[in-house]
Amino acid sequence: MLNESRIPDDDIISILKKCNAVKFGDFVLASGKRSSYYVDIKKASTNPIALKKISKKISDIIKAESEYKENKDIIIGGVELGGVPIATAVSLNMEKPLLIIRKSEKDYGTKSRYIGEFGEGDEIVMIEDVTTSGGSVKKAIEQIREDGGIVNYVVVIVDRCSGANEALESIGVKLIPLVTASDLLKD
Repeated sequence: MLNESRIPDDDIISILKKCNAVKFGDFVLASGKRSSYYVDIKKASTNPIALKKISKKISDIIKAESEYKENKDIIIGGVELGGVPIATAVSLNMEKPLLIIRKSEKDYGTKSRYIGEFGEGDEIVMIEDVTTSGGSVKKAIEQIREDGGIVNYVVVIVDRCSGANEALESIGVKLIPLVTASDLLKD
């Protein structure tokens, strides 16, 4: 399992804490689960200094992946809404095209599920803000694959370790978290 050998990223933990991205109380998550804490990555993704540091870390991870080569054509993908600012920053940092994936197809205009373009066989690296069950990103990946794209991994800022890794493994996708919720919640 990916998380067994990983080292928490203290720089990212510090950034998220300084932005007050961790809230305590009673919250309902996108997955429908209840939680005593909430990781509000939007606090970091709307802070230019935090966003720049996070996008640099994610870009470094993408560059370190064995399949990546400097001149390789990849597309940076983000699911609306939380993944979009981060994916945009990574796209700018790496000078790679951006693909925004809507949670559902529009019923007006072009009726597209995507903002940006990809073709048959294009590789999309998915970026997420927080994963819990992995349902949103898994659904997006399945749609991209159905439309001919390739997705091999997802880089997430915070994994809540509540099933996302297993959900993505079940479709052959590697989850790469910068930090886990347990890393973030340590004193």
